Amino acid sequence: MRKYVIIVAGGKGLRMGSEIPKQFILVAGRPLLMRTLDTFLAYDPDLSILLALPREQMEYWASLCEKYAVDYASRVTVVEGGATRFHSVKNALDRVPEKEESLVAVHDGVRPFVSEKTISTAFDEAALSGCAIPVADAVDSIREVTEEGSIVRDRSKIKLVQTPQVFRSSLLKEAYRQDYCDAFTDDASVVEAAGFKVVLTAGNRENIKITTPFDLKVAEALVKL
Repeated sequence: MRKYVIIVAGGKGLRMGSEIPKQFILVAGRPLLMRTLDTFLAYDPDLSILLALPREQMEYWASLCEKYAVDYASRVTVVEGGATRFHSVKNALDRVPEKEESLVAVHDGVRPFVSEKTISTAFDEAALSGCAIPVADAVDSIREVTEEGSIVRDRSKIKLVQTPQVFRSSLLKEAYRQDYCDAFTDDASVVEAAGFKVVLTAGNRENIKITTPFDLKVAEALVKL
């Protein structure tokens, strides 16, 4: 089956305290988003990438590509993002053909350290079961805050959700025909709301979502490994 990946990059950098959107912040001299794209381009030379960007960021992205002398034109299709992550994915998903079944991954533009093993495992599982959600184990103690206080939870039963989340195209398209709901936090939640079951696969601990200044320091360290 043909493979697609939708890269969602609509952040504004508010939690990062940055004047530029977080996906364009430099990590070891290279924009985060470019590092993410390069990871997927290295994974599979035949992968079709759909990059969802807000319209107002497209010109800046083009200037970055020129500045860093990279030509993604033949491998990356830029599509206009929407008001929410849900709508950005939906817009990109419209570019995936209806005619034949394919595999569609959805990945956060600010997760540049996803491993090739995590990507390939998710694609392999989605080809078998229809969906795959990479997760990592929780390592800290977990407490749930309630009106009465807080309750210790068994961390062995808690998983930290990552991306890319991979689905058969027909399943994902059906799920995205639903109306938007505030409860949709990722693609897995959209798919589950449509009545489908999700399957968990192994992620990698380094596959962090870079959203805060602290995350940026971790990213700088990871580049040097």
